[in-house]
Amino acid sequence: MNKKPELLAPAGSPEALDAALAGGADAVYIGGTLFNARMNAKNFERPALLQAVEKCHRSGAKLYVTLNTLVLDRQMKDALDFAAFLYGAGVDALIVADLGLSLEIHRRLPDFPLHASTQMSGHNAEAARFLHTLGFERMVCARELSGENIRQLVQNSPIEIEAFVHGALCVCHSGQCLFSSIVGGRSGNRGECAQPCRLPYNGKYPLSLKDNCLAGHLQELTKMGVASLKIEGRMKSADYVYAVVSTYRRLLDENRDATGEEIGRMKEVFSRSGFTDGYFTGRISNEMLGTRTKENMQESEKIRLTRTALPTARSPYELHRVLPLTEESYRILKNPPPPKKKRSARFYRVSSIPENAQRELSEIYLPLDIFDGKKANGVLFPPVIPDLELPLAKEKLQKARAAGAIHALIGNIGQIALAKELGFRLHGDYRLNVTNSSAAAFYENIFEDLILSPELILPQVRDIGGEKSFIVYGRLPLMTLEKPLGTDFLRDRRNAVFPVLQEGKRSLVFNSLPIYMGDRMKLLKEAGIYNEHYIFSTEGPKECETVLNYYQKGLPTKREVRRIK
Repeated sequence: MNKKPELLAPAGSPEALDAALAGGADAVYIGGTLFNARMNAKNFERPALLQAVEKCHRSGAKLYVTLNTLVLDRQMKDALDFAAFLYGAGVDALIVADLGLSLEIHRRLPDFPLHASTQMSGHNAEAARFLHTLGFERMVCARELSGENIRQLVQNSPIEIEAFVHGALCVCHSGQCLFSSIVGGRSGNRGECAQPCRLPYNGKYPLSLKDNCLAGHLQELTKMGVASLKIEGRMKSADYVYAVVSTYRRLLDENRDATGEEIGRMKEVFSRSGFTDGYFTGRISNEMLGTRTKENMQESEKIRLTRTALPTARSPYELHRVLPLTEESYRILKNPPPPKKKRSARFYRVSSIPENAQRELSEIYLPLDIFDGKKANGVLFPPVIPDLELPLAKEKLQKARAAGAIHALIGNIGQIALAKELGFRLHGDYRLNVTNSSAAAFYENIFEDLILSPELILPQVRDIGGEKSFIVYGRLPLMTLEKPLGTDFLRDRRNAVFPVLQEGKRSLVFNSLPIYMGDRMKLLKEAGIYNEHYIFSTEGPKECETVLNYYQKGLPTKREVRRIK
């Protein structure tokens, strides 16, 4: 008999917390006023957090707190102080997204349970094994995984797996979206997403997904052994929280899936033109798209809910912890002596590689599916390799290795062991979201060099010691999409055009403007950037050759470009 999974409810306010407990949640997750991916929710000040802990534990429910944003060196002390406060308050676990912060918390508070946020982009069993070695007890898996991939993950994971079963879906793989940050100046990875995916492109809404609903698959999820079923919704009302949580509570207690009528009632409370289970079932199509219509809003306004606390078998408990007496200081890497300048580049088309590339670049990377050993010496690992895709990916990587691929550019923690096994020289990609010295120091033991997050500005890059690489030219990939777009560009309301390219099974949406710093190399050196990385996406070979020459000579460009501040 499978153990009944935990029902994990969101609460963006004290009112929503009450609603989650009344609805029968086994655990509730909330955010404080710092380092929280839903900074626009009401959230919880410290006194309210203490009350939330007491209220949950009195009800026999657990309370998890999100510290699920990327953290800068200058913010690390505040983040660690807040984690210590939460530890002393009796919070049951932290949901964390920043590897550096996670390492520092575990070093200071080794018995504080850590859950890896979906923002850490965990989508295979190897990621779970990696996190296990760092002290994590649970991984929130990627929302894009199919049911069969979740099954494989649960079977092979040494830690608990938590899965989203209801609520809003990001069209981009979590932790990999730079759209709001790079185009709008509001970082989704730091809790300020402006939701550009809900805006029109090409006159339609090709990035706006319906809300997820797996209420019709609860028996399957239970049999898989998923440890926790998570409902999204810290920006939603208390009525929404109660309606959804109480429905899932009833289904779990009665060991059944939802009826069409029950799903219909949840749609009335909140939906975007209905629900989707497309990722879970593998039926990925335009049927997954939806917007919040006027009719949806009118339906929600008619709903009047009476909250009745559902009976539970939970027992009250208290959790007492004593903070360690010694406080470790946060260690920042020192910058080494200036190394010899190194240049590397990724090309998304073999035909774009210019004749001077091998002379100018130490590493030339191509995506796995188009690797050509005559043109490149490095392979760009796919951004996503779920467990079911691993055998084919491994076979292709072995062929690339035999064809001359020496270097591997790694953008996910679930790919490190595979790259080592196949004998590649490892280099860390920007997709690892490194924004602080703790994470950089950790990865120094794994990678020969590391491309820092492109969300950093130059003073923040300077704060991170050690040998570092940075993207100094090119259109940044803003989104990694599981659902194909069926177009090679997106045009927004301002007439900006965002190229769309395929990388294996996934679509990448690139920025409308390339970064250009060829005439500002002095600023890069002052920030300690001696390893330059170039991204060539839509450029032809002549343009690529010109860019490399311009950077070598420090020349300005006449094109409209994006500058690193």
